[in-house]
Amino acid sequence: MATVKLENIYKSFGETEVLFDINLEINDKEFVVFVGPSGCGKTTLLRIISGLEETTSGKVIIDNKDVSNSPPVDRGISMVFQSYALYPHLSVFENIAFPLRVAKTNENELEEKVFRAADILQLRDRLDFKPGQLSGGQRQRVAIGRSIVRDPKVFLFDEPLSNLDAALRGDMRVELAKLHQNLNTTMIYVTHDQIEAMTMADKIVVLHDGIIEQVGSPMDLYHNPRTKFVAGFIGHPNMNFLKTSATIINKVHLATNIGDSEMNFPIEAGDTKSGDEIEIGIRPEDIELSSKDGVPMRVDVVEHIGATIILYGSVLDNDNFCAVLPSDSVIKPGDNIYLTIDPLKCHAFNMSGQALQRS
Repeated sequence: MATVKLENIYKSFGETEVLFDINLEINDKEFVVFVGPSGCGKTTLLRIISGLEETTSGKVIIDNKDVSNSPPVDRGISMVFQSYALYPHLSVFENIAFPLRVAKTNENELEEKVFRAADILQLRDRLDFKPGQLSGGQRQRVAIGRSIVRDPKVFLFDEPLSNLDAALRGDMRVELAKLHQNLNTTMIYVTHDQIEAMTMADKIVVLHDGIIEQVGSPMDLYHNPRTKFVAGFIGHPNMNFLKTSATIINKVHLATNIGDSEMNFPIEAGDTKSGDEIEIGIRPEDIELSSKDGVPMRVDVVEHIGATIILYGSVLDNDNFCAVLPSDSVIKPGDNIYLTIDPLKCHAFNMSGQALQRS
């Protein structure tokens, strides 16, 4: 069993506070992704779990044991960094075997563990190669193999795919998902790329300015964001936001105007009062082309990406509005079009960025 629990974690560098009261439970065998923009504290939090960084206050508990003051070697973890950090003069075999040599593992056990890791990572035919003879994806797999042979309780990954090109990142996402299934162990992965988070995670932890904004499954965060930040960060292209004001409210419905269109949303008003400013969130993929009774949009840019086109332009006060439509839509830059926005697929946020609950 490899559970990880963080209790009231605070971290400061001098007078600069970077993490604030982090509380989190990671279950055995979960693939958990820490995601957020640069500077949100995700790598610092990972380094605190690994023991490479000390907490200012709070506890790190692995397998029900407080390891807050334990060195990395005693925590039962293994970490894969953004840099491959391979020894260029050693073969793939010896790079993978290196931690076992340091631990003075006997040769039979060492070979058995290296061969097992190489089979899992499809590197058996590359064991005699030097790192310079490998592709970027293969070098990253060697770095992962070096972690596998240690039989850790928890794997930690710090943006391991950021040095790869787009095609290799896609391939390695699949490889890492397979690796998790094969090893059936707890993995914690840090990235700024929400696509990586959505495609690999059992559970996503969204961090922003040193706090946890929301924790949940990928689709829970996509469909039920609790804050405007999460709504705008999860999903691609990003969610659109239109400022408006609540006009008619009852217990389970909020009504407002978007342009000349009055819309009735199945959203509870909470503390919002009639006349208060709110923001309506609309995902680009939830928008349809309509006749002239829809919401007007001026199109500035059209991106053709195969099955769909992505339109960028202006809707009301939003000059960066985005819509995803089928590729057979005949639209060009400079066109004025009309859109249908389904109230059942919209989100609403008060001006402090908190989501209003769906009824």
